[in-house]
Amino acid sequence: TSDSTFWGKFGVHSEPEYTIFWEDGIMSGYRHPKSSALDCILSSFQMTNETVNIWTHFLPTWYFVWRFLVLSYSLDFCRDAYYWPFLAYMFLVCLYPFTSSCAHTFSTMSAHARHICYFLDYGALSLYSLGCAFSYGAYSMPDRWVNSTLHHYFVPMAAFNSFICTSLSCYSRFPELECPRLSKILRTLAFVYPFVFDNIPLFYRLLFCFGDDCTWNDTIAGYFYHLLFALLTGFLFASHLPERLAPGRFDYIGHSHQLFHICAVVGTHFQLEAILWDMHLRQAWLSAHALPPTFAQTFGMLSAALLGNLLIITTFTCVLLRASGTNSILQSTVPEVAQLKEQ
Repeated sequence: TSDSTFWGKFGVHSEPEYTIFWEDGIMSGYRHPKSSALDCILSSFQMTNETVNIWTHFLPTWYFVWRFLVLSYSLDFCRDAYYWPFLAYMFLVCLYPFTSSCAHTFSTMSAHARHICYFLDYGALSLYSLGCAFSYGAYSMPDRWVNSTLHHYFVPMAAFNSFICTSLSCYSRFPELECPRLSKILRTLAFVYPFVFDNIPLFYRLLFCFGDDCTWNDTIAGYFYHLLFALLTGFLFASHLPERLAPGRFDYIGHSHQLFHICAVVGTHFQLEAILWDMHLRQAWLSAHALPPTFAQTFGMLSAALLGNLLIITTFTCVLLRASGTNSILQSTVPEVAQLKEQ
């Protein structure tokens, strides 16, 4: 069955419970919601409303992998504990766009697959927020906050926040049809909260810290651009602009999800450059005044966060599968869709 045939019957004008694949303001370009894995992969080379979403995170994944490989030749990740937080950060920076690209690629295999793909996507974003905390706690903390109570508990709190973020964002998919506004609010809060917490050191350095002990150096411009693009990312995610103003005009190129992918990646690029500057410019001072990171504090915390987030995702997946017969959001398709697929 062709895309136009399917969505002509079940797309724009169908009931909400028939269109969990429907996006606000996107009128065409949908893939069939019963696509095979091969169909999903092949669709990334065809023009659909997901194609640019896939590539705007798949290509940056390899850019960040390339940056990591180049840096690995000049930084001793194995023996110098000073670089361990940055290593954890780079791993998570490479993980989140790759997971997002996979989620957009395979999200039309079924309704169950769609929810599970985005559970994984939310988990990767939550872990990226932990990666930011690793790097900020190790290299970007204001001088006067080093060895403070906040500094000591900054990364553990960020790990706990990642659990909150993943839980809340995964839960937000359940009331998506019945209460779409509540779902959007919960999902937005799930990511705004860890963002605000992670960037407390940057907000302080940019807004309130002046004088010799405030770490005002060449990294500030990079952090400013990072925060600017992060705010643009959040605005695009929440507003659904420009497609909300002109439904159908931006179905394939230029809709908000594509734009916020681009802003997120550009913001991460500026963040990476600023962290590198802080890591090098402050190395002597931090080595003399801050406690060195330990293996347990870095990779032990990272492992615990990975396992915890996977457990949360597994729990929501089990709830999803058990509730599929009673909750309309969990229905893969209505009976007519299955009949149409067989034609």
